[in-house]
Amino acid sequence: MQRTGFFWHERCFWHDPGAIGVFSSPGEYLQPQPASESPESKRRLKNLLEVSGLIDALEVRKPPAADNEALARFHTPRYLEALEAGSQVGIGDGGDCAPFTAGSLAAAKQSAGLAIAAVDAVARGELRSAYALCRPPGHHAEADLGRGFCLLGNIPVAVMHARALGLVRRVAILDWDVHHGNGQQAAFYDDPDVFTVSVHQAGNYPLETGNFEERGEGEGRGANLNLPLPPGCGIGAYRYAMSELILPALEAFEPDLIVVACGYDACAKDPLGKMLLNSAAFGEMTRQVKAVAERCCDGRLVMVHEGGYSEGYVPFCGHAVIAELAGSAIVVPDPQNDEIAAWAYQDLQPHQKALMDEWHAYLHRDSDPEEPQ
Repeated sequence: MQRTGFFWHERCFWHDPGAIGVFSSPGEYLQPQPASESPESKRRLKNLLEVSGLIDALEVRKPPAADNEALARFHTPRYLEALEAGSQVGIGDGGDCAPFTAGSLAAAKQSAGLAIAAVDAVARGELRSAYALCRPPGHHAEADLGRGFCLLGNIPVAVMHARALGLVRRVAILDWDVHHGNGQQAAFYDDPDVFTVSVHQAGNYPLETGNFEERGEGEGRGANLNLPLPPGCGIGAYRYAMSELILPALEAFEPDLIVVACGYDACAKDPLGKMLLNSAAFGEMTRQVKAVAERCCDGRLVMVHEGGYSEGYVPFCGHAVIAELAGSAIVVPDPQNDEIAAWAYQDLQPHQKALMDEWHAYLHRDSDPEEPQ
């Protein structure tokens, strides 16, 4: 029986963006503190898999780092050279809120290597599905710019690698990180064979991207879908977005492979997001996407770890996702799952429903009138 792969490497945990806390760079009046994008949430997730025994149900792989040929399919030579130069000096910034220190580029290449190997193994049929515990994350990185803690575009690099080898043609990328998946959008904005979907908190990061009217261009028009949800959305709003908009769109696209940019910063405990999900919600979304993958592409599904900055709560969210992905009955009790579910405003709110119904109506019109605001 094909198993679920778990791709990780200790080197990814050694990336150090510097002592910047929740900020993008140090400052005179900012007392140094560990960066929000720290290794602890990822390390604790792996540790929880070990302690629960779930890791024994997975095929654990530690693939090599990405080489420059793979990176150059997405990133410009000038940008890769700038990263190398900063790595030699021992300190740098990818360009926009993406600081790094010595050793970070090696970690970023290793992170991209995890995504490449996970997509490759699933596309070849060696594994049924896979989870790549990537760090640093990648969904904000653009071809010539690092952004939002991301140095290299893990998912675009992996998808471009698989397509270059002829392993897949049509790929759907779903990003449920609380921040807009601008990296995937930019990478495939004019490509009709890669469907990029991002459900995120409106107007969080980046500020200038992620609006509904960004639908792709040229031949790729209609192959990009942004769902910028209002701050404060909870389980009911995400459930409605999945059932009414995301899942039907994924299924209609008929991909050869589905990749999920799996961020956990839409959880209720995250310091950089204002959404209200619990760990069970992430498990439910995984179960739904897995069902679409079973119907559309023989179950080929890859989850690539992105954001999530609650060191204590991310492990419970990640464990719920990986258990669903692997079809495992191993459950770790989340001590705050039910409490979060009982919070006020977890039900779908009227203004949330009205906004998504407007999007739904627009997407199903025969004509192409002015975009909704």
